[in-house]
Order: sequence, then structure tokens, then C-alpha cells
Amino acid sequence: MNLIPVIMSGGSGSRLWPQSRALNPKQFLPLVNEQTMFQNTVARLDGLNSVEAPVVIANEDHRFLVAEQLRQMGRSAEAIILEPVGRNTAPAVALAALKALDLQEEPVLLVLAADHVIQDEKAFHRAIEAALPATMNGKLVTFGIVPDHPETGYGYIKAGEQLIDNQGIADKTTEATTHASSLTTIYCVQQFVEKPDLETAQGYLASGDYYWNSGMFLFKAARYLEELKQYRPDILAACEKAMRVQNPDLDFVRLDEAAFRACPDESIDYAVMEKTTDAVVVPLDAGWSDVGSWSSLADIAGQDEQGNSFQGDVLLLDTANTYVRSEKKLIATVGVHDLVVVESDDAILVAHKARVQDVKKVVESLKAAERPEVNVHRKVYRPWGAYDSIDLGERFQVKRIMVKPGARLSLQKHYHRAEHWVVVKGTALVEIDGKEVLLTENQSTYIPIGAVHRLENPGKFDLELIEVQSGGYLGEDDIVRFEDTYGRV
Repeated sequence: MNLIPVIMSGGSGSRLWPQSRALNPKQFLPLVNEQTMFQNTVARLDGLNSVEAPVVIANEDHRFLVAEQLRQMGRSAEAIILEPVGRNTAPAVALAALKALDLQEEPVLLVLAADHVIQDEKAFHRAIEAALPATMNGKLVTFGIVPDHPETGYGYIKAGEQLIDNQGIADKTTEATTHASSLTTIYCVQQFVEKPDLETAQGYLASGDYYWNSGMFLFKAARYLEELKQYRPDILAACEKAMRVQNPDLDFVRLDEAAFRACPDESIDYAVMEKTTDAVVVPLDAGWSDVGSWSSLADIAGQDEQGNSFQGDVLLLDTANTYVRSEKKLIATVGVHDLVVVESDDAILVAHKARVQDVKKVVESLKAAERPEVNVHRKVYRPWGAYDSIDLGERFQVKRIMVKPGARLSLQKHYHRAEHWVVVKGTALVEIDGKEVLLTENQSTYIPIGAVHRLENPGKFDLELIEVQSGGYLGEDDIVRFEDTYGRV
């Protein structure tokens, strides 16, 4: 048995704006500890038996974030499959299953979201190990989170009869088991239910028969495709067609875009899990959270005696039940309660804790106004490094650019702007209209409008320089690329 993790890294995390942006969403941010949530998901696999490198399903726009964050960990992926458009979880898992069957004969898929928090990793591992025998007997396992409060923001799974020896069925009402022992018991899925109102959620909690739907699964790749073929053959056919023409690109697998665009948009719950007769649920009590809002992040962070949670340079006076997160600036609060205050490099959010789900409406308003804050931070990551836009005015822009050792930008030119480069740290190899020059600290160069140029870091340490742009148009789309190491158009 070879266990292949499938890490679903799509999603925009709009409720965690201003930290989470479309081009750098929450799963790629260090929101809980020094690692990003994606990196935590990868690291959480350590200790499982017979686990292989993961297959990652990624948005086209996030491909270099995935590759770089794996590189930082010293890890690699079996494959990074790039979705040209989002088509929900049923097609995404189908792509992973098809790829896994190309890699191995009888792979078992462990489907995980890249943006979950699991505090008790040993309990997580135990649940997976408990589920494996059922998986090997053809069951499709979902992990149900043991609820500790009546949550209205999650879907629920109603547990039916208990699975015995992965074949027989027993009535769980006759089982004299304690709550603790039931955590390793497997139940047939009786029903998937939508997000309830508060009264209904309270009834679910009291009954003990319902679990939060985590969106994590374990099954044989071939069994999932069998069920998908039975219940949604149109999805399977579209995914098979999209995978038929794979275009390897560095570490990435590109799909046939036209074929995948034609694929229906459907979740794995609706497409397969609610229809199959082989769905089972394994209860999981492991400190799980999907970090869907700032209030859920505050719960994970823990509270002081006044119910406050905070991170960064924060001063709280006469403040209660408030979450404050600072990245660079000192944030002081006086005489407030029940608030969320979050500072990023270019935006500040102040919201009532009861309204944190409405942060997505802020994102919608920014999107309608075509504001850049909906997509990118002031600091933008690229496959060669990053740049930070530190000043912007009429006909000029100043950036701080960092280039990783051995990396280089594309060979390019601009029609509307000239650039001055001043090396702050490291060594820069600069090509301008076919001529090369080596620059070290405190040296500079000038790139006229229309000059074909390239920047490279030939050294062993990060290269940092200040770029001053001047011209009538300073947009990032004023780039004509002639050659690019990273395959960008």
C-alpha cells in the first residue's frame, strides 16, 4: 500500500483579508506559526507509514508559491498539477487520481486541504491508520470532526450504523462504548447535511450523531474513479481528456485548457460522497480548524485574562475580547471590545467580531472598484525572488528588489518606463542591449526606455537593489519578455 497525499491548494481566503490576497492567499501565509499553512500541511505527513511525496493541485497563479515553499522545506512533490480554471473538488481529486495511477499500480489517496490547522498530529495519524483497513476493502472514507460547539458555518455528516471488521454492520445504539473509544470507530455515512441554523446545530450537538464535514478523505484512487464514472461520468470524461495532453513545464503538469474548462463545476460531496453506498466516516478529535475567519484564528491563538488575542507589536489598554494582529506598525487600543484589528503593509481592517464573515464583502467592493489591494500585497513574490513597492507617485515608483542566488529575471524591455538600479547588497550581473556589466554594493546602472535588459544574481547570497522607475506608465503589464527561465509569457 502506497499512500499518496493530495493537497488541494486552491481558494482565495477572502475572509482573511487584508493578509490573504488573490495572488497570495491564506494557505501560503504564516498565520499560525513561522511556517505557512501549506508547509504545515506537508510537514503534518511526517510519521505516517508508507507515505509518498504529495500530489499538489494548484491554481496557475500560485505555481511558484507552491514550488518555492516546498523548496524552502527541502521537499519535492510527485506532481504539481496546474488548474487553468477552478472547477471545484470533484474534478481536482479526479486529476490527482489519474496522475497517481500513472505513478503507481494501486495508490491510496489522502485528500487534504492546504489551509487547515490540526493541533494534535498524533490523533490525526491514528485516525488515518484506523481508516486504512476500510479503504483497502473499497470504502470511501471521510473524516468527521467531533464538534465541541453548535457551529453554523460548517456542513455536517450524520453517522449511521457502525462498521465492524470493515464488512459487517452493527447498530451503534447497542454499543456500550465511551466517547473516547468511539473516536476510533468507523460508521457508515447516513447523510450529509448543509450548514444549519443555530437551533438545528444545537440539536446536532446534543444527539452525538453528527460530525463537522472536514473535507478530508481517504480512498483508493481507482475506487474514487469507479464511483465518479457511475455518478458523474461527464466529470471523469472531461478530466481524462484534460490529462490526455499533459504539458510538462519545469516541475509542473499543465492540462489541456479547453478540455478542463468544459468540465462541470462540482464538489466531491455532491458528485460522489452523497451518492455512493460505500461512504464511511471516521470521527476525528485533533484540534481541527479550517481558519475560515479572523475569529477562528483568534480562537487558535488563545486568549489573555480579558479574552484578547494578539500578535506583533501591540499595546492593549482597557480592551476585552479583541483580536489584534500587527505586521510592522505598533497598534494601540484603548477602551474597545469585541473587535478585530489587522494591519498589513498597505491596508488596515477594523471589524466587529460578530461581523468577521462579512470581510468578504470588503473584498467584493475592492474588486468592483478594481483596487490592487484585492489581488496583491505591497510585497510581491516571484519565482526569482520578490519585490516591495516602497513608494509611488506621479510618473515614478520605487521598489526594493530581492533576487535569490543563481536566479535571474526574464530578458525583457519596457515601452513606457526607464529604470535606475542601485545595488544595496550582493552582486548583480546586468545585461543591457547585449552588453554585460557586473555591479557590487553601492554601484548603479541605468536602463533606458526600450532597452532589452536582464538582471541576474551570480552570487551565493541574496541580491538586494533599489529600483527607481520613471515614465508615463508604470504598470506591471508593460513588460515584453523575449526569454524566461520560468516559462512565463
